This record gives sequence, structure tokens and C-alpha cells, in this order.
Amino acid sequence: MGLILENMTDTPARLLNLLSLLQTPREWPGSELAERLSVSPRTIRRDIDRLRDLGYPVEATMGAVGGYRLVAGTAMPPLLLDDEEAVAIAVGLRAGAGHAIEGVEEASVRALAKLEQVLPARLRHRVSTLQNATIPLTRGDGATVTPATLTALAGTVTGHERLRFGYRAGDGTETKRLVEPYRLVSTGRRWYLVAYDLGREDWRTFRVDRVSEPFPTGARFTPRELPSGDAATYMARSMARTQGEVDLDVEFAAPAEFVVARLPSHLVPVATGPDRCRLHARVADSVEWLALRLALMDVDFTVRGPDALVTYMRDLSGRLAAAVAGNRSAGTTAHTRVGRRPL
Repeated sequence: MGLILENMTDTPARLLNLLSLLQTPREWPGSELAERLSVSPRTIRRDIDRLRDLGYPVEATMGAVGGYRLVAGTAMPPLLLDDEEAVAIAVGLRAGAGHAIEGVEEASVRALAKLEQVLPARLRHRVSTLQNATIPLTRGDGATVTPATLTALAGTVTGHERLRFGYRAGDGTETKRLVEPYRLVSTGRRWYLVAYDLGREDWRTFRVDRVSEPFPTGARFTPRELPSGDAATYMARSMARTQGEVDLDVEFAAPAEFVVARLPSHLVPVATGPDRCRLHARVADSVEWLALRLALMDVDFTVRGPDALVTYMRDLSGRLAAAVAGNRSAGTTAHTRVGRRPL
């Protein structure tokens, strides 16, 4: 992944070094590039033409000295990373892999799978060491997923490769599965694998945090056609069957644009006034999760339905009120110091 410094007479190695220099965001005089690579300015000009032929948008500037710089093109060319950059990107992708980020979930995991496939062993060890030594301040409400499991699954999805793994069902039952993986899907809280289960001869969804010892078999397959057309739709229908749907009805004492920025993209409130909006949606979520999501939105709201959510939030508010009963003076007891800034 780093710079290739040996044998500047070798054209591929020299082109890689030239490309690495040009990917630094600055303008490089041709004479400086020639000095850096120990070649003539004429060779630099020929190498620039080779890079352009490969699709790299290298722009030349006119003037007494002249120079070159890499500019944005119509396509994303391959990037060269030094050791520090590769480690930084891998750590960032690993950290994000266990906490779904709306809109970039599957792409992030694919990128992580590609990067870890080519990382030298010494860099892979550094990435693991850094991640094991750090703990994120915030976590999701679900079980965490190891990046190794996600990248293993992503690799078999991309490569159309059959996958074996152990699976623990919700009741604790352990089974062995052989599947044709189709897609990884993030619901915002958890990762799921949509796959065709060869043992059951039917499509299944698997919670990735319940998957253990994923093993790519090396056997390739031709992807089957998913009944619903796309993985997201199939996943939504599967969750609705197993968990049940509820009709959510909530009024917010805030503008619609404020509320929509704090909700998943499929939940869109409708403005009912300049500073009010209302959300009607059929969702496949537990009342516990809905209560938590609403409570963390930092806005006043009124729950109109479903009745189960109204009851749950009424009971929850009672428990929360009882938890702070008697602590009327903020900051006077240990129980009310959780909001203080860390030193």
C-alpha cells in the first residue's frame, strides 16, 4: 500500500510513485517531479500521458515553470495510500461498521472488505490493536457486530460465493447453515443478511450479530431472483411478519424540517402549522424502540397511537419520575451528576 521507492527505471513502479505524489493536493512543477523520481522532465511528460491514458485526470498548468496536478474527473480512479492513511481509513471503517450510518451502510462494508483484503499483515495488526484499545462513547441498542464478520459476509455477497456459518435463533437454538448470500441490509440498529438457505430451500433473513464462524466455501453460484425484487423491500416484509406492524401517530411541537432531520428517511412528518407537524406511519418496530427513539429527539411531542405505545410511555415516565423523586436540587447528590462535563 505504501510508496514503491526501488528501481525508478521500472516504468510501473515509477508510475505508481508519480501517481502517489500527484494525489497530494498541490501543484507539482515538472522539474521537481523529475528530481523526486530521478528521471528527466521528458520522461515525466511521457508518464503523465500514460496516466491520462489510464483515466487519471492530470491537469497541466502553463507558465515559466509549469506544473501538474490531479483534478476531479468523471470517474473515481484507484487511490494509492501510504501506511498511515491505510490504517486511518481502516480504523474509521471498522468503527462505523458496528454502528449503521443511514445511506452508506452496505457501501461502507464493501469498502472495508476490499481494504482489509489487501492490507499487509503488519498494518492489519496495527488496525486491530488500535480498535481494541479504544471504546466508543455511544453504542446502539442492539448487540455489536464484529467487522471481521461483516467483511466476510460482504465478500461472499460480492463474489457470489456460498457461505457456511453457525446461527443462534432468538430462543437460543443453535444451527448450522449453508446459504447463498444475496445482500447485507442495515435497519439503522442492526445488520441483517438476506440469503437463500440451501438447507431450508427458501429465502431467509439472518441477524448478523447472531452469526458465528462465517466460512466462505469457495463454491460460486448464480444469484437467484429475490421474490420481492429488492433486498430492502424483502427485509421490511420479513420484519413485519415476525415482529408485527404498528400504526404510529405522533404530533411534534416543532417544524417538519426540524423533525425529519432526526428521523429515519422512511419516516416523513407532515406540517400542520408553522411550528407543528404530525407523523402517521406503519412501522415494524417494537414499542420499546419507538419510545426510546422519540425520547431522544430533543423535541416536545404527543403520542396519539398506537395504544400500546401510549401505555408503555406512560409507565416509563412514571418509572423515570420515581427514579429522581427526592432529588429536587440538581447537582447536590451523586444521582444528579451524570450531566456534568468530564474533567
